[in-house]
Amino acid sequence: MMKQYFKDLDGEKPSGIYNMVVNCVEKPLLEVVMYHAQGNQTRAAELLGINRNTLRKKLQEHGID
Repeated sequence: MMKQYFKDLDGEKPSGIYNMVVNCVEKPLLEVVMYHAQGNQTRAAELLGINRNTLRKKLQEHGID
């Protein structure tokens, strides 16, 4: 993904790489963890090492129930 991104820049200055990568991986990560936690947000937050409220916010941002 990143090699193609830099190749596609064609001399332009890169911008927003961190957010681009996070947006690509965060939703699938949350979906997998929620599946393995059987929908239990407290357990999912523990697996991710984040606060449950942070997890809830991220789930809302990505439209994951």
